[in-house]
Amino acid sequence: MKDVLTLIFLVFVSACSGGGEGGGSQQKLDFIPAGFPNPEIPSDNNLTPEKIELGRHLFYDVRLSLNQTTSCGSCHLQEKAFTDGRRLSIGSTGESHPRNSISIVNSAYQTTLNWANPLVTTLEQQLLIPLFSEHPVELGFAGHDDELVRRFQTDQNYIEMFKVSFPGESDPINLKNIAKAIASFERRIVSGNSAYDRFVYQGDQSAMSTSALRGMNLFFSERIECDHCHAGFNFSSPANHDGVAEKRSQFENNGLYNIGNDGSYPPNNTGLFEFTGVISDMGKFRPPSLRNVELTAPYMHDGSIATLEEVIDHYSRGGREIKSGIFKGDGKNSPFKSSLIFGFELSSQEKKDLVNFLKSLTDTDLISDGELSDPNVVVR
Repeated sequence: MKDVLTLIFLVFVSACSGGGEGGGSQQKLDFIPAGFPNPEIPSDNNLTPEKIELGRHLFYDVRLSLNQTTSCGSCHLQEKAFTDGRRLSIGSTGESHPRNSISIVNSAYQTTLNWANPLVTTLEQQLLIPLFSEHPVELGFAGHDDELVRRFQTDQNYIEMFKVSFPGESDPINLKNIAKAIASFERRIVSGNSAYDRFVYQGDQSAMSTSALRGMNLFFSERIECDHCHAGFNFSSPANHDGVAEKRSQFENNGLYNIGNDGSYPPNNTGLFEFTGVISDMGKFRPPSLRNVELTAPYMHDGSIATLEEVIDHYSRGGREIKSGIFKGDGKNSPFKSSLIFGFELSSQEKKDLVNFLKSLTDTDLISDGELSDPNVVVR
């Protein structure tokens, strides 16, 4: 039987789901699940089935890297909830990155789109970073944007897809439209049919185990307050969706490092500080969505925590202590650590319950959805 906290939680979700069915000013998009609002769609990039399909083809096309070895889908694997499963990502030239691939599931709702860059706020903007970044190299097209466009201008299949996706344009195959098409496909990557969703939004009271329900109550309790950083229908930082007037962003230092006990982070991974130069922003990163978190290990921006159990240990302690080596220091005592990271105690059963709740956020339909898969792979 559900306890009082669970019932209170259900009332809260119903009131604060961000619009749910019928929320916002648009007619609900047909792929948006129950309990979710529509994402905000840019006025200059209307969402159409043709554009989504074009974006799907481009997303999985290795011609999107200069050396034709790597696609967007190489670092965002559907079976891993569109992450890469690596501790640190590797670019098309083999260069290791300081961070791993953040999930692009439900990215249409994010107010910012990278681990720590506050300036990238649309999916159309975001694509330009992997295409043209040089430090580190991702897809490797810096200085070669004309070559990128030429590759698709000579492909008859793409010629037709661009034509129907951008009708009325005399020369639709260009960088701007490549970005618009891939962004459209990424807006289609929506996850909302986990056991949690079936329980909360679809009325299936048998969808979650008793243990997962206990874990849900813990997650939203004042005792551990996970929902301060992983909130709302997307279990993430503030959501951007149709009908929201204020666009906010959130970055937090969770006590992962405290090098030299002066609050420092590894020099190639200082988070928001890299962009603002404000010392209090040292080590601040965007709280990622916890949806499908079971599939997205290893954890943290640099993949330095391997399991969900270890993630819980980190937050239970109130910060990570590194006892030796170049990163030595106790994150629990960092002067820049968020006040939301305060530590707590859990019994072994409560820890299992919390892990089971996090696993209840896994959407198996997402990883088998053919409309999100590589169109060049034949499923037998």
